[in-house]
Amino acid sequence: MFIKIRRDTLIILILAFMLIVSGRLMTYMSFATSTEVDQGIPVAGVIIKGNDIVPTDSIRSNVAAAGFRQGSYIKGDTLVTSKRELPLNEAIESAKEFATMTTIPGTRLTPIVAADVKVDKEQGIITVNVIEDFANLQINKTAVRP
Repeated sequence: MFIKIRRDTLIILILAFMLIVSGRLMTYMSFATSTEVDQGIPVAGVIIKGNDIVPTDSIRSNVAAAGFRQGSYIKGDTLVTSKRELPLNEAIESAKEFATMTTIPGTRLTPIVAADVKVDKEQGIITVNVIEDFANLQINKTAVRP
């Protein structure tokens, strides 16, 4: 039942194990002791809630046009994109406006009447709640025939 291992092989295995464990420990300690993120909190993603008809990708692309896209980050009360820096409250207002301008693909119908954008400054998650209302939607009933 006993496995025969030479003494020098055992010493090499123990040293390798100690190096791996100490390397992992040093990596963890260096990450845990870092107090500041150089750039800020990166935008992790956009969550869309409340849509029934308008596709999520259309809303997400319009919110990305306001600056909340991959590569952007939040530094305090400032949103830093690859092209500019703007105050976070301005970016939130423009994201609300862009979300309400989202159309149903292939049409000019904009059923989103209101949008609420919330930014989690600690995790970088953007949550967009939209309200669709088809009651007051203006539809042109004239058809163009070829």
